[in-house]
Amino acid sequence: MGKTFRGCPKPSASSSSSSAPSQSTTSTSITETVNGSHQFKITGYSLSKGLGIGKYIASDTFMVGGYTWAIYFYPDGKSVEDNATYVSLFIALASVGTDVRALFELTLLDQSGKERHKVHSHFGRTLEGGPYALKYRGSMWGYKRFFKRALLEQSDYLKDDCLSIHCSVGVVKSHTEGPKIYSIAVLPSNIGQHFGNLLESGKRTDVSFEVDGEVFAAHKLVLAARSPVFRAQLFGPMKDQNTQRIKVEDMEAPVFKALLHFIYWDTLPDMEEITGMHSKWASTLMSQHLLAAADRYGLDRLRLLCEANLCKDVAINTVATTLALAEHHHCFQLKAVCLKFVAMPENLRVFGQSSYLCVSQSPCCTIIISTCSCDAN
Repeated sequence: MGKTFRGCPKPSASSSSSSAPSQSTTSTSITETVNGSHQFKITGYSLSKGLGIGKYIASDTFMVGGYTWAIYFYPDGKSVEDNATYVSLFIALASVGTDVRALFELTLLDQSGKERHKVHSHFGRTLEGGPYALKYRGSMWGYKRFFKRALLEQSDYLKDDCLSIHCSVGVVKSHTEGPKIYSIAVLPSNIGQHFGNLLESGKRTDVSFEVDGEVFAAHKLVLAARSPVFRAQLFGPMKDQNTQRIKVEDMEAPVFKALLHFIYWDTLPDMEEITGMHSKWASTLMSQHLLAAADRYGLDRLRLLCEANLCKDVAINTVATTLALAEHHHCFQLKAVCLKFVAMPENLRVFGQSSYLCVSQSPCCTIIISTCSCDAN
């Protein structure tokens, strides 16, 4: 009888070459400080003398780096052996914590205006032993002999029997950043689409506007939220008598329709669709009208969008109107673009063959531009 041997077969060359590729990952340990400060003013310093050695005046507690801190000022000093010769100053951990590592700065402010402050600081220098560690609640860092009391009372640090102390704390925090184990694609905001759909549906409208023979329905709260002018018109103390149907003067219906589109959608409409004009000047024409409407209703974002569009579309047969709008509505960048366009040699030649109109005057010059309706090249 033959014998059967069972064992693990050796991997073939083909199987080893198809093994999964090795993966490499990285991580970073980041150590930094969370900084905060507190100013402690002590009035009636002379009355605090004689409080007793080892007894302190405490500031209100303040929070830095997730921990509570307090400043302790000892008017008669902290140590018996100093016999009240020095004042002592400390920063104390006032909340529960274990081995809280931090940087500190205690500053006695010069109140003479000379800014000769007395500063003891960990910040901005290398510490041989690293940040100071506070072991438990009540642990302190500071100076038993912060200032000789006799000298303090003759110095510019004491003014009107008042001392001012500034304390900075930098709590040391460490964390490790590694590769994310998730990838969540957050959809862009579509709040404009929701409001736009509300306008198009016509549901729950509570105000209508008559503009150049056409009527537009809208929602008072949406209009008031977007425009300070509508807010005053619909809800202010000087609101219109009839807030159900309001007549809008000096505006064309397509312009008001575009205005409502922006208020609800927060985007510019299709200018050719709004105007019914299928020409390259449709956007310029509507942007001119919308800029004036935006200024009228306090819609700053719409005004800037229109200004940007007009800056891109300055042409021979529109620059006169655009420059006049820029001057009237204080669009300084648009005005500069128009004036630069007018000053171009090839454009000056065109204006030289046309009738002229004075549209702007400054102390140093009068701006003359063409009103011709010729087609631009």
